[in-house]
Amino acid sequence: MGENISVNNRKYGFISPGFWIGLVAFFAILIFADLDPGNPAVTKMAAVAVLMAVWWISQAIPLAATSLLPLMLFPLLGIMNGKEVPPVYVNYIIFLFLGGFLIALAMERWNLHRRIALRIILSVGSKPSRLILGFMLATAFLSMWISNTATAIMMLAIALAVIKQTEESFGEEKTANLSVALLLGIAYAASIGGLATLVGTPPNLALVRLFELSFPGAEAAGYQIGFGQWMLLGLPMTIVLLAIVWVLLTRVLFRSPADMTLPPDLIREEHRKLGRMKFEEKAVMIVFAATSLLWIFRTNLTVGSTTIPGWSQFLPFGGMIDDGTIAVSMALILFLIPAFRKTTDGNGARAILDGDVFAKIPWHIILLFGGGFALAKGFQTSGLSTWVGGYFSGLGDAPLPVLVAAITAVITFLTELTSNTATTEMILPLLASIAKAAEIHPLVLMVPAALAASCAFMMPVATPPNAIVFASDRIRIGQMVKAGIIINLISIAVITGLFLLLGPGVFGIEPGVIPEWAK
Repeated sequence: MGENISVNNRKYGFISPGFWIGLVAFFAILIFADLDPGNPAVTKMAAVAVLMAVWWISQAIPLAATSLLPLMLFPLLGIMNGKEVPPVYVNYIIFLFLGGFLIALAMERWNLHRRIALRIILSVGSKPSRLILGFMLATAFLSMWISNTATAIMMLAIALAVIKQTEESFGEEKTANLSVALLLGIAYAASIGGLATLVGTPPNLALVRLFELSFPGAEAAGYQIGFGQWMLLGLPMTIVLLAIVWVLLTRVLFRSPADMTLPPDLIREEHRKLGRMKFEEKAVMIVFAATSLLWIFRTNLTVGSTTIPGWSQFLPFGGMIDDGTIAVSMALILFLIPAFRKTTDGNGARAILDGDVFAKIPWHIILLFGGGFALAKGFQTSGLSTWVGGYFSGLGDAPLPVLVAAITAVITFLTELTSNTATTEMILPLLASIAKAAEIHPLVLMVPAALAASCAFMMPVATPPNAIVFASDRIRIGQMVKAGIIINLISIAVITGLFLLLGPGVFGIEPGVIPEWAK
C-alpha cells in the first residue's frame, strides 16, 4: 500500500504556475475548441480532464482537492446530474481499501508487523548479501498488506541499528556499500511488494474499478479481476523483480567485502525484546491470515490445468459477495475482540481496534480514488472515450510487445515526478478508450500501466520509501539515480515479459479475440 509524496516546498494555489496553466488550458478548450460538433459534452469533459491532469501532475492544490472538481464541474457544465456524481465516488473498491487498511493498522498497533519482519531477517543469515535479502523479503511481504510508508519507516529503524553496529565492528569505509545496498533494498522492496496483491498499492485497486466503469458489460458477463487471480501475475512479478534487484544491489553495484560477517546479536536481541506472542497479536494474525485466504480463494482459481473452486459458490448468495465484503467483515471482527494490554504507543485499549483508528485512515487517498472514478465515468457518459479512441484505432496493428513495453516505459518514468495513483486515474480511462477503438483486449494495456505506476526507483520524491531512506543522510542522490534508472529499465522488461507470458492465461485473454463486453 502506498502513495507518492509531494515536495515540502512546493508552491500551492494562486502562486503555483501549475494552477494558472491548468486554468488557462481549461478555459481555452471550452472557448476555442469544438471537438465534436454534434456533442458539446465531449469538449467540456476534455476541458475538465485537462484541468485535473495539470493540477494533479503539478500538485497546484492538494491531490484530494483536485479530486473533488467533478462534483462541482460536471453539473455546472451539464456533463452529469449533481445527484449522479457523488455515488460514483463510493463503491466496493473503497471498502476493500478501507477494510484492508484497518487490518493493516491493527498489525501496526500491536507490533505484529515488527515480529514478522524480525523473524524473516533472522531466518536468512548474517552474511551481508543474506542480511540484505532478509530485509528485502520482510519489507516486500509487509508491503503486500500494509502501507509501504509504515513498512519503510519501521525497517529503516532496524536497518540503521544494524548499520551502526556494523560500522563499530568494521569501520565506516568498509561498511559503506552495505549501508547503501541495505537502505536502497528496503526502499525498492517496499514498492515491489505492493505489486503482488490488489491491496498492496492504490494503482492496483484503481485498475479494478476503472476497468469496471469503462466496461460495465464485463461484470454482467461474469468477467472480473479477483484477488487470487491478480496474485497469479503479481506474485511472480514481485519475486522476479526482488531477485533481480537483490543481485544488482549486492553483487554488481554495491558489493560488500567477502570477509565481512555481521553479528546477528542485534536482530536477535530486538526479537527477544518482543517477548512471547501476546493474545492481541495472535488475534490479529488469525484475522489477517483468514482474510488473505478468503480473498485468494473467493472465486475459482485456475493454475495451469487445475482449477480450485472458489468457496463463495457454495453459499446461497455467494455471487453477491465481493472482496470489499470480506475486507469490511474481517475488519469488523477486530472491533469485537477485547484487548488486555496497552498498545505499542502506551495507550490503553478496550478492543483490538477502537474508534481512535478512524483518525488514521488516509481519507485523502479515498478522495483521490473517487476523483479518478468520477473522471472515468465522465469519459464514458460524455462520449469523450469514444472520441479519443477514434484517433488511436490504428494501434491494433502495432506489435503487442512493442505496445506493452511503450506504455510501461511511459508510466514508469512519468511516476518519478507525479503521484502514482493520480497518474493511474488519468491514464487508465484513456487506455480503455484506445483499447476499444483499436480492438485490443483492454487489460493488455491497462494491467501493465497499473503495474508500472508502482515502479519508480530513481528519485527521492518518487515514492515515500525512497524519500524515507534518502532522509537517513546515508545515500547520495547520485547513488539512488544510478541504481534506480537501471532498475526502472529492468522493471519495464520484467513487466512486459511476464505479462505477455502469464497475463493471457491469468486474465483469459485470447490473441486476436475481443470479448463482446469490450466492443
